[in-house]
Amino acid sequence: MSYTLIRITLFAVPFGVLMASGVFWLWSALIATVFSFCASYIFLRRQRETMAEDLSAIRRGRKAPAVDDDVEDAAVEGAAVERNDSDR
Repeated sequence: MSYTLIRITLFAVPFGVLMASGVFWLWSALIATVFSFCASYIFLRRQRETMAEDLSAIRRGRKAPAVDDDVEDAAVEGAAVERNDSDR
């Protein structure tokens, strides 16, 4: 979770600075994206590897997904069932 928040921050800060400077929004987004990618590749190696290991462990069944993932999945499935029942 922290890796994702850091990546979002690495995008949002340069994007906000560029937008405040009056740079066209598309150029601001492109420059912020490149900056975010480069900075995270250089400075966030440990967090990226930890996230990749966690995802791999979950995929292989060695680690259970977070509890709230199960709750969210159940809510989505329940909503889909209710939507299908209302269509009939």
